Amino acid sequence: MAVKNAAKVGWESISGALPAESAPRVIEFATSASVVGIHWYAVQTRYRFERKVTAQIQRQGFETFLPLIRQIHRWSDRDKAVDTILFPGYMFARLHSRPASIQQVLKTAGVVGLVAFSGAAAPVPAKQIEDLRKLLTQNIPCALHAFLKAGQKVRIRGGCLDGLEGILEEARQKSLVISVDSIQRAIAITIEGYELELI
Repeated sequence: MAVKNAAKVGWESISGALPAESAPRVIEFATSASVVGIHWYAVQTRYRFERKVTAQIQRQGFETFLPLIRQIHRWSDRDKAVDTILFPGYMFARLHSRPASIQQVLKTAGVVGLVAFSGAAAPVPAKQIEDLRKLLTQNIPCALHAFLKAGQKVRIRGGCLDGLEGILEEARQKSLVISVDSIQRAIAITIEGYELELI
């Protein structure tokens, strides 16, 4: 997954992000017929730059998505609900795969690069973005979960989470793991009482 020259340009090889410094090489993927068009991409950001990068890319006219989760922070005198970044170091942008759009985002202050596989920027399936949005707008309790590839893939039928897809995990209680493949992050929600179907 990592690009060969990762160590030389000082980027996080675990995530497989395409570094902004190598922008001319990033765009070669746009010639592939399978990815030409408008797609969601995972954008890796500098530490604590997620909100700034999201605002800047939005001002450039691109659709953005920064997954936030509401948490209760307790102080000695009060409790306060705080929106925290669900995937620290990442946000999502819906871009045209043409070189100009990619370069524009890569030049944005605070952007480390686009998440890539085998040296090519990897589009995030729109269904994964849709599922994350649905989950977060319903304020369903969830927590970060170890990224999974193995397991049965299921879809929720009925209720406010109808159509949500993920990997069914059997533990103490049934939980559904929603994975974002490109950044290898996942969250888990309890699904007791929901009707499921295999995909």
